[in-house]
Amino acid sequence: MKFGGTSVGDVAAFERVFHIVSTQVGRHPVVVVSAMTKVTDALLAAFETAKKGDFTEAIASLEPHFDRHVEVSLQFIPDGTPNAFNGELEFARGELADLLIRVSRRSLPLSMLKDAVVSYGEQLSSRLLAEVLRAKGVNTRHVDSRRLIVTDDEYGAAQPIWDETETLVKLELEPLIAAGEVPIMGGFIAANRGGETTTLGRGGSDYSAALIAAALRAQELQIWTDVTGVMTCDPRICGEARTIPVLSYEEAAELAYFGAKVLHPKTIKPAVDHAIPVRVCNTFEPDAVGTMVLEDSAEAPNKIKSIAHKKNITILRITSARMLGSYGFMSALFQVFERFRTVIDVISTSEVSVALTLDNTAELDKIVTELQRLGDVEVEPGYAVICVVGEGLRASTGLAARVFSTIDDVNVALVSHGASSVNLTFVIKEELVADVIKRLHEALF
Repeated sequence: MKFGGTSVGDVAAFERVFHIVSTQVGRHPVVVVSAMTKVTDALLAAFETAKKGDFTEAIASLEPHFDRHVEVSLQFIPDGTPNAFNGELEFARGELADLLIRVSRRSLPLSMLKDAVVSYGEQLSSRLLAEVLRAKGVNTRHVDSRRLIVTDDEYGAAQPIWDETETLVKLELEPLIAAGEVPIMGGFIAANRGGETTTLGRGGSDYSAALIAAALRAQELQIWTDVTGVMTCDPRICGEARTIPVLSYEEAAELAYFGAKVLHPKTIKPAVDHAIPVRVCNTFEPDAVGTMVLEDSAEAPNKIKSIAHKKNITILRITSARMLGSYGFMSALFQVFERFRTVIDVISTSEVSVALTLDNTAELDKIVTELQRLGDVEVEPGYAVICVVGEGLRASTGLAARVFSTIDDVNVALVSHGASSVNLTFVIKEELVADVIKRLHEALF
């Protein structure tokens, strides 16, 4: 059971989590929790402030968030009863102060210090939840995720070492579960082989939960969030959006990658490998059906399951006569993106040109400089990717024509159909997203 930040955002949220967990104690749950809402952002802001040398302000900026944890603790744990969380919070406050001083002095690599600082969101929320549930009568045991999930040294986006992680998860958690205890763990955080704290990237709490579920061969992985499952499109754009009851892993992976925020893309892989169903549930409506993600799913009657989108997309166009009748050009192009660890979303090629899209432009200037050795480069910001997803696309005829006839007055910059048999992807100007999604939803649903 994984609970997101909004599911542990305040006193009322912790009460809801208690009711959800307590009804499933008989199923022997393991609970993975994100940081309380806004805490990760506050820790990142404190890190940036400390980098500028003002570690006093960095430390002070975290006090309101410590107070939020204390407020929850006081609400659930009566005066005069043992409250281990208070001591843990004081210890964490001291450790964070020390880390932020180190950041200001740059006494260790900043990437290492950043992961150590930001990890305290999940460290504190998981310890607090364990104490709250224990005070409410649930037999919990806090487990430090850093002792179980082993990763490489890529701070900020560490990759788990599966064999070692699987062994440690089984060794630590199976005896607790057998003894009737409910392990409570922080998501997102892990450690490398040297014991240094690493993180799995933003949104990585889902990934943590999926790794634990896979290692334990869980009956299912429940992702508890603030929406009722995966929707047919973003409900903030189209009020007619509705919950999708069942998705295939492939459909869910496409939707996650192309902007559906409910599932982290990496969640899918461990579940696929071990055929573990993933259920997306709403903490605020625990009795709602939500969305179940299975290895396979039946086609929807209209062939399409959902329309996802991703904004802040930049198009790069590379034109080079060297492409004509030659080999090795594409390899050289992809090596540029590999060197700068930048992912390409959509790509289209012709005899003498390549057009591709990026959503991560952190290294854009360096990438363009390298690409200019291969040909002329044009940079076009301000685009969005629209992704129409459904198993029905595998064998459908005329569906692409139906999509594009619905928006025949819209200039489509790029189209990708066929790389995945369950999606049709195209690129448009960002300001057209809302109108295009509304029109497609009306036509397809």
